[in-house]
Amino acid sequence: MSTHLGPFEAVRNLTYDVPFPRLLPVRQRFDPEQVADVAAATAQALEPLRARIRPGMTVAITAGSRGIHDKPAVVRAAGEWLRAAGADPFVVPAMGSHGGATAEGQVELLADLGITEESVGMPIRATMETVEIDRLPDGPAVHLDANAAKADGILAINRVKAHTDFQGDVESGISKIVAIGLGKQRGAEGIHRFGPANLAVWIPRVARRIVDTGKILGGLAIVENAYDRAARIELLDAPDIAGPAESALLADAKRRMARLPFDDIDVAVIDEMGKNYSGAGMDTNVIGRMMIRGSAEFEGPRIRNIAVLDVSDASHGNAVGLGLADFVPFRLLERIDLRSVYINAMTSGLGGPQRAQIPMAFATDRDTIAAAVVTCGVADVGAVTLVRMRNTLDLEHLLVSESLRDAVDAHPALETTGDAVPMEFGADGELLKWD
Repeated sequence: MSTHLGPFEAVRNLTYDVPFPRLLPVRQRFDPEQVADVAAATAQALEPLRARIRPGMTVAITAGSRGIHDKPAVVRAAGEWLRAAGADPFVVPAMGSHGGATAEGQVELLADLGITEESVGMPIRATMETVEIDRLPDGPAVHLDANAAKADGILAINRVKAHTDFQGDVESGISKIVAIGLGKQRGAEGIHRFGPANLAVWIPRVARRIVDTGKILGGLAIVENAYDRAARIELLDAPDIAGPAESALLADAKRRMARLPFDDIDVAVIDEMGKNYSGAGMDTNVIGRMMIRGSAEFEGPRIRNIAVLDVSDASHGNAVGLGLADFVPFRLLERIDLRSVYINAMTSGLGGPQRAQIPMAFATDRDTIAAAVVTCGVADVGAVTLVRMRNTLDLEHLLVSESLRDAVDAHPALETTGDAVPMEFGADGELLKWD
């Protein structure tokens, strides 16, 4: 988007003067279980595949669009194990329309996530071309990345977690990277065209059809703890993909995931959204908003107003999911790449339009947060409950209004880590960063 904001300029001088609450620094404690040696755990998990590796066979390893902390180490270790076993591995970007739906953009996106040919020690072969291997009865066509289709085998690697668009026995994980990631833009569009409620139907079916080709060696599943570190690295045998074993990993991932520690919040301030934090820019499971027409909303948490202040550099302007917010500053709008947003939204089908909408925008962070406070439905501004977070992936450290002090003191997993501090802004109205 151009730095000339057109009609938004008409509200540049629209400001609200409200007292902002002082904020308590709070730490949230989670289950700390973590894989001690990621490379060793990856190699150990892959051992059951040794009998299937033939000398010189080519193996495509999937790398998706999400910012998974241990993914570069897992991908590299998988490549090293495959080479030691006699195979010739390479990486394929396994993502639908991300990276602007271009091969070059997807390679660049992987680089931002720490995956380059140098970092993983393997070639990266990127294409948006696919091979259509089937068309399911009354369902979508089954597409497979052209480079992966040429390989002798495919090793699917992905984090297993709750999806941001639907709930089911199988959500985001190995099935999704196989069905949608390896399906590229054409495959992703075909599945999403049936609507978010049917993702739980077609992702497993498409994944199983690709497994039926015999190309999938297995799925290396990463289950993270709430600190975004690998708690488990498990191999799913190919026949177990989209089955009870993957469902069990999802249940464990949901048990471990970080959540906000309050059920009711008047105002949430999110410093940064981004594709590296969630496919929806903000994790819908964290903010309690689905915002897809016809889909049920979450029971909680109940957040009345959400102010989002920036989009991550790693998103390259793809701020899809911005429609989940209520208020944003101009500086976020100036960083949006509308083409990337629209491509991503259109690929998502019914799940895209509402989340791609632009919220109310104000000139500065100060004005943006003030607008959220003024309209949150609490007459006594001093009683407003406000929670500030860096993003929806990092929930260990929060800043919360003093009105939540009693709730913090009563929560067994929360501790204050300092005295309450004022919400401070720079001369340009930008909210100052926190340590």
